[in-house]
Amino acid sequence: MTNIKISLLAFVALSSVAFADVAETTDVESKYTNKGKVEASENLKQSINLGFSSTTGNTKTVNANGRYDFSFMTTGYENNPLKVAFDASAFFTENNDVKSNEEFVANLGLEQMIANGWLGYTGLTWLRNPEFRNYDNKFSVGVGVGKELYNEGQHRLVAKLGTAYNIEDYSNNQETEKFASLNEYLEYDNALNEVSKLYLKVGGMQNFEEFKDDYEVIGVLGVNFAVGENVNLSIEEEVAYDNLPAIGFDKTDTKTIVRLGYNF
Repeated sequence: MTNIKISLLAFVALSSVAFADVAETTDVESKYTNKGKVEASENLKQSINLGFSSTTGNTKTVNANGRYDFSFMTTGYENNPLKVAFDASAFFTENNDVKSNEEFVANLGLEQMIANGWLGYTGLTWLRNPEFRNYDNKFSVGVGVGKELYNEGQHRLVAKLGTAYNIEDYSNNQETEKFASLNEYLEYDNALNEVSKLYLKVGGMQNFEEFKDDYEVIGVLGVNFAVGENVNLSIEEEVAYDNLPAIGFDKTDTKTIVRLGYNF
């Protein structure tokens, strides 16, 4: 029987209000840097997204999912813009009235603009997904710097580099791991036209203690379309690779996501 994954909202989410006010579906940036890629304004902006997705790797499911986002910006260091972001969501699969494959995520990030495209960031992430990747609880707090390398209107390229402290508590008998890491993030945006945007995001992490062996990478390719006033459609493909996954788990997971969003 097809597994149906109901995605519920655990807390409040703060996400990118991207080109044409279109929200992107996967938070690669928050996993490895902060949740600061927020084209925010002083006014509160919110969005609700509902859709379907399928997963392969450690789970093979067809999913229904949903998400809520909000964003805002305030004044920070030397009156430069300070972007604030908070994201939280919950996911589970229900099959024959049995809930499984649960995943809960929360992200908090601050991004301080400095000068000439440079910025500083800090971020906090919490993850729980016992069936997906064996994390009973995973915490990560990081700081770093970033720069907008290129922006001529249609094309935009941003890079971030930082460090993080991670705590990984597993749902099986595997011992809890605590380690510092080097985190990287790269994003390319292409405004295809006035109502659509193509984006590519790549995030990575290396454990300083096992730099060559303990690393993970997530890549996302997606496109956003404005299909009506304050309404958008997102289509996205995500590939996640963990070179040292939890014991008994696969190294590679994929997600194909289609969502319809309403911004207000």
